[in-house]
Amino acid sequence: MSMDYEFRVDGLLPEWGRDAFCDMRIEEVPAQTVISGTVIDESHLHGIVAQLRALGLTVVSARPVPQAPP
Repeated sequence: MSMDYEFRVDGLLPEWGRDAFCDMRIEEVPAQTVISGTVIDESHLHGIVAQLRALGLTVVSARPVPQAPP
């Protein structure tokens, strides 16, 4: 079952790294970047975290975001 997630990383996501998250929202906040979107399963979740680390970013948090009722 898919779930919306929010990932916070220290620093800014470089322009060349944004393509890896093209289906997600990217927001720069002071000293951090927030990446949010739908995660389809646990494997996808681990893949996103691995990609962030491969880009040299420190993952501060990865948390599910409650979805609004239909």
